[in-house]
Amino acid sequence: MPGLVRGVYLPRAADAGAFSLATYGIPMLVLATTGSAALTGLAFALEWIPRLAVVTFAGTLVDRHGPALVFRLACVLRAVVVLAAAVVLPAQTGGTETTVILLAAASGALNQFSYVAAETTGADASRRAGSRAHRVQSVLLGVDQTALLAGPALAGLLVQWTGSTGLLTTCAAFSLLAAVLTPRQLALRKTSSPADAVPAPGLRTGWTVLRKRPALAWLVGGLVVSNLSVGVLQAATPVIVVQQLGHSTGSVGLIWSAAAVASLLAVAACRGAISRWGLWPVGTLSATVAAGACLAVAQATTYSMYLVLVAVFMAGEGGLTVVLRTLRSTLIPAQVFGATLALTILLLLAPFPLAGLLVAVLPPDRLGHALGVCAVVQALALTVTFARLRTLPGLRPAHP
Repeated sequence: MPGLVRGVYLPRAADAGAFSLATYGIPMLVLATTGSAALTGLAFALEWIPRLAVVTFAGTLVDRHGPALVFRLACVLRAVVVLAAAVVLPAQTGGTETTVILLAAASGALNQFSYVAAETTGADASRRAGSRAHRVQSVLLGVDQTALLAGPALAGLLVQWTGSTGLLTTCAAFSLLAAVLTPRQLALRKTSSPADAVPAPGLRTGWTVLRKRPALAWLVGGLVVSNLSVGVLQAATPVIVVQQLGHSTGSVGLIWSAAAVASLLAVAACRGAISRWGLWPVGTLSATVAAGACLAVAQATTYSMYLVLVAVFMAGEGGLTVVLRTLRSTLIPAQVFGATLALTILLLLAPFPLAGLLVAVLPPDRLGHALGVCAVVQALALTVTFARLRTLPGLRPAHP
């Protein structure tokens, strides 16, 4: 059986690189190709809508066939899609907007399959780690944040200097590397007994699990509201930085790289903090930092101020993500993890296409006001969530 590094961390790192390039690079590519803020927001929305559409199916496939097989196939198909776009886009003399929008939709769907599979593999590793599950999850989140550190900056530079070809071929290379690194021994995860058989697939299984685990349900509910702010910030940042603050697409990538550094530091701090004080205090502090920074970033008037506040905001989000992943990996039964994970992802991702549509329909000079409203709602939601979680079991795991 492969160890954590070979079997979990390395494939996750390669996939996170492809995921980051696609998620942040394609909206930049749309803005560079069309110059339209509306189409940039639409592309962001169309990256997320297919993810919502396929997430339940992805969870069912993972439960039935194992995470590695689904992961490998998704990575290979994503490589094929982006390579095809890399060939088609330079040859087009018109209609590039349609091609890039279709690319956003297709890559978003395939990103979801690889993400569900990778999360399931990480949860299996966390369960084996027992009371040290939060350490495995912090490493996995560190891998994701490292990709976020390099991915947006690299995407911005590739779009600026090489156009679509460099961005898409690099994304394909990461996708193929992830497929190659996935251990074949994990390609099928067969159930060992009738008691372990996967129940009927679909959202009903996930709802049943959430109802029986109120701590997880409250945390997911609070983060659903919080993610609207995250989505608006992600979708609006290329427009705000390029059109309002007068900087390049490379500067957009620098913001997300700085945010990733801050998030990595927060994740590293969370490892020791959760071991010492538990999930609830760390989650409460992270929620306070995220909500406060989001309120402030809506008022930012300079590029440097915007960069610093986004970094602080994403540091708070990083701490919240460690708490969510740890709780999710320890409370969801292994036999139905894929289906329940799919439901939680569906709920958590629902605000992102809405955020993209808001950016698409609002005038660029109103985006700051929209972000401010979202920040107020986020602060209220997280306050209620963590007040409720203080009285529930689940956020105070035994110390190692």
